[in-house]
Amino acid sequence: MSIFLIPAAMTLVLVLVILFLIIYIYNIQPQRNKYHPIGGTVLNMLINFKRLHHYMTKLAAKYKTFRMISPFHGEIYTTDPAIVEYILKTNFHNYGKGTYTHSLLEDFLGDGIFTVDGAKWREQRKMASHEFSTKVLRDFSGVTFRKNAIQVGHMFSEAATTNQVVDINDLFMKATADSIFKVAFGINLDNLSGSNEEGVRFSRAFDDANELTYNRLVDITWKIKRFLNIGSEAKLKKNLKVVDEFVYKIIRIKREQIMNNSKDVSLQVMKEDILSRFMQMENEDPKYIRDVIMNYVLAGKDPIAATMTWLIYMLCKHPDVQDKVAKDIQEATNMNGEIRNVADFEARVSEEGLERMQYLQATLAETIRLYPALPLDIKICFSDDVLPDGCVVKKGDMIAYMPYAMGRMKFIWGDDAQDFKPERWLDHNGCFRSESPFKFTAFQAGPRTCLGREFAYRQMKIFSCILLGCFVFKLSNANEDPKYRTTINIQLDGPLNVYVYARSGLHIR
Repeated sequence: MSIFLIPAAMTLVLVLVILFLIIYIYNIQPQRNKYHPIGGTVLNMLINFKRLHHYMTKLAAKYKTFRMISPFHGEIYTTDPAIVEYILKTNFHNYGKGTYTHSLLEDFLGDGIFTVDGAKWREQRKMASHEFSTKVLRDFSGVTFRKNAIQVGHMFSEAATTNQVVDINDLFMKATADSIFKVAFGINLDNLSGSNEEGVRFSRAFDDANELTYNRLVDITWKIKRFLNIGSEAKLKKNLKVVDEFVYKIIRIKREQIMNNSKDVSLQVMKEDILSRFMQMENEDPKYIRDVIMNYVLAGKDPIAATMTWLIYMLCKHPDVQDKVAKDIQEATNMNGEIRNVADFEARVSEEGLERMQYLQATLAETIRLYPALPLDIKICFSDDVLPDGCVVKKGDMIAYMPYAMGRMKFIWGDDAQDFKPERWLDHNGCFRSESPFKFTAFQAGPRTCLGREFAYRQMKIFSCILLGCFVFKLSNANEDPKYRTTINIQLDGPLNVYVYARSGLHIR
């Protein structure tokens, strides 16, 4: 391995020299055009990678929009809603994933909807739009979410009885993995029970591949490492091997099931999951199906789990809000002390009741504002342009908006931007009030607006309603300051241990 250290070190030195030359030239050249101020270099981002979003938020507090010097292309980062609207909507066709973003994500997500532009994107967008609008998927996913919420609730009941500490981060990661695999693949991953070792191994490899892929954003030597198969790229390759073997095995089994049951009336049940429905289409290339499904898993697994974990953390830090959420749930469902177990509680939660939970909706939105699942989103400029603030962006430049930083900007949310305040989402009648998607950017905006937004909210409301309606949560360590993993989605790094108690007035056992 040592023979690779010399070229790697020489590469790093060369990169540093190029960076400083770029900064020097940029500072001495006549400025005929207007450019954003320099916040630092990609080296600074690499040094601060473990707390990248904190670092970028501090820079954003100084400059709404700034540049980070890179040896390969211009990099612009913004929290300005006017620029966000411009690149996501007004001039949408000039900003997309591009070859740069595709190269970063291709090994992990292939040619899925999160990595492509043009015809490939439109095709998958059309399919996804159709799937999310079907009653079959809505009903099938709803049943799945409720079953998994009950299973988690039973675990909380046991913990409440025995006064055991529960790691809710681990629990939610397993529960959402089980949910999305049932909905996407039609299989029981059984992460919650731990009975499927292959599924557990896949989930671990998927999470590690996610983080290692994101590392490419700031590691300018990643292509060299991939070529030499060393360091983080060697680890990524190993994890992707586990992921691909698992996914292709499922596709193969699903194809055999469809072929063997093509004349069976039970096939209608098999078509409930997304994979079965996609495999009825003309494109049966396993690689294509693998890429489409991997993007669904990324969208449906980590964001929901992370949001649920951050939600419980914030409610533990703000017990008054936790009580208000519980009251909202109980009033919307007309619950009383006759509830004996979690399943009994779930049975009384109707779709209409979920719609009435306005304060719960506001609390989820407030959690997402501060901890958006996608903390940073990258676009590539396809031709020279001038942004609404008058600054120049060149063809090939990367421009990224930062939902994590935007949620903490006082110029967007007011002086209380750092405060956890669900009431900011309610009107004078106590009804949930949406904000501009160019201000609240967690679900993107414009033509690429997240199609699964309502799908995600519904899953979170089902889990939140059942669990917060039945239990009270308290941190095992009140001074705990959780950290995140710097991945494509903002996951909590490590356990979040809580004590669970049956809610007063209910007889949960």
